[in-house]
Amino acid sequence: MTTDDIFEIAQWVVRILLAIVFIGMGLNHFRRGPAKIMAKMIPPRMRRDGLLSPINLVRFTGVCEIAGGIGLLIPATQFAAGILLAIFLVAVFPANAFAARHPETFRSLSIPLVPRLIAQIVLIGLCIFAAV
Repeated sequence: MTTDDIFEIAQWVVRILLAIVFIGMGLNHFRRGPAKIMAKMIPPRMRRDGLLSPINLVRFTGVCEIAGGIGLLIPATQFAAGILLAIFLVAVFPANAFAARHPETFRSLSIPLVPRLIAQIVLIGLCIFAAV
């Protein structure tokens, strides 16, 4: 087995694990209780009425996560999916930071900011690794 073979196997394992995580989390965006909590995580300065309402943003991000997870499993879309998921993780970080600052409201979803930032950076790195 060559180094290239090991690299490719590692990428497939990471793609499959990330796909499971993103698809699972994306589906969670459509469950009533979790979706309501996630909608509250959207910082007040980013909340709008209508099409960009918090619950619609939660649904949209759920679709993004599901599509990205599936995209990681399709060779023709792996690169785009990995890069777009990395961008997605940057885009949703303000909601995670808001939750970190309000543990009394978000309980278990309120991961302290520094560990959450580290986890987000690791996930971004894994998405890029899965993409290349």
